Parts: sequence; structure tokens; C-alpha cells
Amino acid sequence: MRALAQFVMRGPLQAAGVSVVTMAIPLLFWIGAAVIGLVILRLGLRQGVNIGIWALLPALGWATVGGDPTSLAVLMIVVVMTAILRTRGSWERALLTASVMTIVIGLLLPVMYPAMLEQLVQTGVSFYQQYNAEVARELGDQLEPVIRQTMNASMAGTFLVAGVVLTMLARSWQAKLYNPGGFREEFHAFRLSGPSGIVCVLAMVGGSLLGLNPVLVVWAAGFPMVVAAIALVHGVVGLRNMGTQWLVIFYIALLILGPSLLLLLVVLAFVDSWLDIRGRIRPAGPAE
Repeated sequence: MRALAQFVMRGPLQAAGVSVVTMAIPLLFWIGAAVIGLVILRLGLRQGVNIGIWALLPALGWATVGGDPTSLAVLMIVVVMTAILRTRGSWERALLTASVMTIVIGLLLPVMYPAMLEQLVQTGVSFYQQYNAEVARELGDQLEPVIRQTMNASMAGTFLVAGVVLTMLARSWQAKLYNPGGFREEFHAFRLSGPSGIVCVLAMVGGSLLGLNPVLVVWAAGFPMVVAAIALVHGVVGLRNMGTQWLVIFYIALLILGPSLLLLLVVLAFVDSWLDIRGRIRPAGPAE
């Protein structure tokens, strides 16, 4: 990956070529989005847009002709997040803005891609009726609306997760090339401010009162808090020089426990937004 980052930073022709080719290949679109993010972070929004226009063409092609908005939505999130990082240097603003974009995308998906969403909904309904008939009977007429909300939120939420991860990838490329260790230090120190934590919690609790898809709002508002909690775990491990095996254990537990641990992470991020847990820990030696 470092070699790829070095190659695309040789000039606009290399960056445009890699981004266009990878954006045109469905399983490689993430490379193109990360390349555009790296260009914006290093050279600024204007240069990033000049190159990003070329990457936008295949993304628009997939979104219009191919009926798949994934590459376009993820590219938009990456561009906005990296632009905020470039101008403001704030992960908090970048994440919260991406969350708002995710809610907007979630509202647009049923309007712009009704056939695709309907197909996913019917597949989900058939699955529950066939393999989980008890749940299907309990939900009755509410089965289809629940699955529709979940599918809509899952699509938009997946775009958010991919956009944030690729923004981090672009930031790590920038650090490896021009500021070794910078991304690690930045990520380990990241936490939400107290007011932002309150806004996220209120949105998660009261999103449905505004007539919005509650699953979508919980996903969009909760993910910045999950990222902040993961940064807290990395930061504590680094401060205490505990070793990477603890991070491996953490991610394995995250995969196994799923929603239960995610809820705990949200609570942890909210507490940290007010108490600054890392600021109360004495470093134990060299960072991990």
C-alpha cells in the first residue's frame, strides 16, 4: 500500500489513472476513493477535485446505468471528510458531517433506487418467512416495514463505515509518506467533545420522533461514538504499553459479542467525552 501511495503522489496523471481504473472495477472502488482522499489531504481540495472528477465518471456510471450507488456514495463521504480534515484538522467535525450525509443518503435511497430496495426487502421477508417463521408471525404486517427500515439503514450505514475506514486509510498513507507516526498519535488522542456526545445520544434516542428511520438514525449517530470508543481503547493500550495482543482480543470480542459490546462502546465514548479517560492515565512506557 505504501508503494501505491508513493506512485499516485508522483503526479496528477498517476493519481487520476489509478483512481479511474479502480473506480471502474466494483471490488476495487475503495482504492480509488482512498487515492482521492490522499490527494485532498496532501494537495488540497482544488487538486483533489480536479483529479476526482475523472474518478467520478465511473462512479456515476455505476450509480446510474449499473444501479449501484456504493462507489459514488462512498467517494462523496471520503471527499467531504478529507476536505474537513485538510481545512479544519478535526476528526470530530468530519465524522459528524459524514453521519449527517448518511442520513440524507438513507432518505434518498428509497426515492432514487426503489427497485433495488424493494428486491432486498422481498428477499428479507422471504428469508424470515422460511427460516424464522416464529418472528415473522409475531411481526405480522409489520414484518415488511421493519425489514425495509433495516435494509435502508444497512445500506446507508455500510456507506458510512466504508467512507470512514477509507478516510483513515488515506490519512495513514499521508502519515507514512510525510509524517511517520502522525496518524497513530492523532487516532489515539481522538475523542468526542461533551456537547457532541450529547447530540449523538439525543439523535439516537429521539430520531424516530422526527419521523426518520430510527435504525438509520441510530446507525448514523452511533457510529462516531463507536469510532471514539475504539480510539480510546487504542489510546489506553498505547499509553499503558500493553501490546497489540490486547487489541486483537478486543476486535475478536467485538466480532463475537456484536451489538452488546457496541452498546458498551457507545456508553464508554459518552463517558470519555466528559471525563477524558486518557488524560487521567499515567503512561507506562513507550507506546505500542
